[in-house]
Amino acid sequence: MTSTSRFDRSALGQCLVALALASLAWWLWRWQARPWPAPTPLLQPRVAAGIAIALYAAFCGWIAWRGRTPRIVASVDGASPWRVIYASQTGFALELAERTAQALRDASAMATVHDINSIDLQALDGARCLFVVSTTGEGDPPDHAMDFVKRVMAQPADLQRTRYAVLALGDSEYTQFCAFGRELDEWLHRHGAQPLFDRVDVDNADPAALRHWQHHVGVLTGHTDQPDWTTPRYERWTLATRRLLNPGSVGGEAWHIELQAPAGTSPAWQAGDIAEIGPRNAAGDVDAFIARHVLDGSHVVHRDGEDMPLAELLARSRLSATADVVPDDARALVAALQALPHREYSIASLPADGSLHLLVRLMRREDGSPGIGSGWLCRHAAIGDGIDLRIRSNPNFHAPPASQPMVLIGNGTGLAGLRAHLKARAAIGAHRNWLLFGERNASADRLHGDELDAWQRSGVLERLDLVFSRDGHALRYVQDALHANADTLRSWVEEGAAIYACGSLEGMAPGVDAALNEILGPQRMTDLADAGRYRRDVY
Repeated sequence: MTSTSRFDRSALGQCLVALALASLAWWLWRWQARPWPAPTPLLQPRVAAGIAIALYAAFCGWIAWRGRTPRIVASVDGASPWRVIYASQTGFALELAERTAQALRDASAMATVHDINSIDLQALDGARCLFVVSTTGEGDPPDHAMDFVKRVMAQPADLQRTRYAVLALGDSEYTQFCAFGRELDEWLHRHGAQPLFDRVDVDNADPAALRHWQHHVGVLTGHTDQPDWTTPRYERWTLATRRLLNPGSVGGEAWHIELQAPAGTSPAWQAGDIAEIGPRNAAGDVDAFIARHVLDGSHVVHRDGEDMPLAELLARSRLSATADVVPDDARALVAALQALPHREYSIASLPADGSLHLLVRLMRREDGSPGIGSGWLCRHAAIGDGIDLRIRSNPNFHAPPASQPMVLIGNGTGLAGLRAHLKARAAIGAHRNWLLFGERNASADRLHGDELDAWQRSGVLERLDLVFSRDGHALRYVQDALHANADTLRSWVEEGAAIYACGSLEGMAPGVDAALNEILGPQRMTDLADAGRYRRDVY
């Protein structure tokens, strides 16, 4: 049913009531002139007529007030604007929300983008909502969505006039794949909201799933001919240097990597932003695949709007997915190849450093072979090779104001994002900084230790607490250091400090979160998150 028909029926009812009251008032005025026995004061004809007229005037005033504040009634074919609502941990969901809103605007529809934490039940009632939400770790919502879960999803709601769809982002390597998106979808449906189409689950930014979402959005607006969304268009950076930071470590190798921007470009980013890397297979693996299947690596093929040699396409593709069955036809082979998934790394430097720095842990598969992204950056790519890279803004981990104290907590290669923040703080003379950092052994794993010591001597770091889990000390992990300095932490928070955590999701993040809740209290932690004073970049 359209919003117009609902308005027409409401207006007709108002007119009928007004006509009835007007008729009553006229009859009472006529009634007062007739000879009747003396009435009670309340039933004096003139008094009764005055009451009727007053009721009529009040009713007319109410109609006028209603006319000045019209209610929005949702319908798929109505004129109410679209709300594109995002919950993002790393900025990817925000990017997709903005892209979704732009697709709606390109189809001449009204669309606005909203942080999920700015939404309440009143905003949902009668609205058309497209949710783009990510899941972090084993089923958790993004940090900035926690308040929405507690404030909105925990209370009863009547959303029968709401129309919605959910794009759920996740990683199938985790057991609770897309858990927050599924939970949100179930909550909306349980409270009466009507789905515009089935939830779309996206595994690791799968382009096919994103194109599926784009198709549905096009169907809603009647514009299905918009260009497909594609995987990021990388720029070709150059691998300038690569240095092992922890020789002799009992943990995985940690590499400091520097990348040079393409000639003639001046890329911009800020502390907290993310580098998306398009990994490649080792050249030897590509050559072996071509030889094994008797292919012509120089044969030019067309993929994603681009012409390239077959060897180039194989370098970007999952070779294992087509190792057993290789089509004889070149076009069929190209269609069967699946692109290697991109990998994300916290940027550890600033543009003023002259290059983009990464801290990368070399990961190993079960068979001992290097991981896709870390293997490419730490092993297979040679110095001087091109590296496909795209910078993505991550506002959820951008810096607080310079006047605000900063508590930085991290472990392992999580130092990357914190290092960029400390560089930025040093550049602006903001010295109220406290770093708590953990690794395995002080002898091998003091990543960028000389730099940290220099910052402490110069006053950039007001406090530096380092803990090493394998050295046998009482304080093994960063959460232990937090407990040991609980009073100091409370003092920093009272003085307005922001808390930034960067590191492993499975090990560090839950322990740090639990420690902070024990020291500061759950309500205080909720308040800090709502105020943007508790931020995480975990992986």
